[in-house]
Amino acid sequence: MAGGVGSRFWPLSKASYPKQFHDILGAGETLIQRTFGRLSQTVPSENVLVLTNEKYKGLVNEQLPEVRDENIVLEPAMRNTAPCILLAALKIYKANPDGVMIVAPSDHWIENEKAFLTDLNTAFEACAEDASEEKLLVTLGIEPTFPHTGYGYIQYNASTAAVKGVEAFKEKPDYETAKQFLAEGNYSWNAGIFIWSARAIIEAFEKYLPEMYALFNSGFEALNTEAEQQFILDNYAKAENISIDYGILEKSGHVGVIPATFDWSDLGAWGALYDNLEKDQDKNVIVNAQTVLREAQGNLIRSEKGKVVVVEGLKDYIVVDSDDVLVIIPKAKEQDVKIIRAEVEQHFGADLV
Repeated sequence: MAGGVGSRFWPLSKASYPKQFHDILGAGETLIQRTFGRLSQTVPSENVLVLTNEKYKGLVNEQLPEVRDENIVLEPAMRNTAPCILLAALKIYKANPDGVMIVAPSDHWIENEKAFLTDLNTAFEACAEDASEEKLLVTLGIEPTFPHTGYGYIQYNASTAAVKGVEAFKEKPDYETAKQFLAEGNYSWNAGIFIWSARAIIEAFEKYLPEMYALFNSGFEALNTEAEQQFILDNYAKAENISIDYGILEKSGHVGVIPATFDWSDLGAWGALYDNLEKDQDKNVIVNAQTVLREAQGNLIRSEKGKVVVVEGLKDYIVVDSDDVLVIIPKAKEQDVKIIRAEVEQHFGADLV
């Protein structure tokens, strides 16, 4: 899934060039390239579908030349996760009725890829072998390391099985509730990474979101043919704007979670990037920049590669320099980035956001 704008990573991430197409980590690869490389270690590259907004097709072609045009599904309207997942599932089912699929955001950071692939294969095997009437839907849950209030949580049962039964999905909690979740020990962060058979998720849509199922299934004959894009253009925007969590997973009684063994971040904002990158002796994180730092501690400083950045007297700030915008903001106020972005658009135009 590569259609989001990533507005909390502004000014680097813009509507015309969102964060999944940037080398946010300064690692030599963009986030979508890292995701493709990770998944293609176990999923044949010709079986990878990229679902993205139609205006990003050129970026996908440029950054993932391995992906054929027929595997790039262009969304003509911004919708939540449920519509694009159903569309992909129907395409996969038509190609292979026994297919098992992973749904993965294009902009996540995963440290231990070997552990990720081990958990993924455990999920694939569980879904392929499931013979129950209402088939298993699996999510990878991240073992929480601190009481995070920005993630949803998954409560699971005390089973010793690799895939544990989900008791409940919990909305983003306050700090005290998050501490309680960690103390109880049977809660995972909801990473938004899902595994299931194409048949299982299609049947779940038919049961829990029947209108969306009927809408997309009406074009089943067009999928994977030259008529597919016209069907999507004519119908995609009619789909309900709803997440897979609300629409399916919170309603189904047959959801499993694998408590993951890898380090993960959704890289939702600049603070998450700071948390996941190496710090210098003064707890500064430097991405791409060449720096002269004086009395500077706890800052995130990112520029275009090789730019010289001089900082004196700043503590716990985010400093991001893009081609046409420079943002300097306290880390404690990074939630204001979306508000500031809107103000810049109002005063200086949409090209800057």
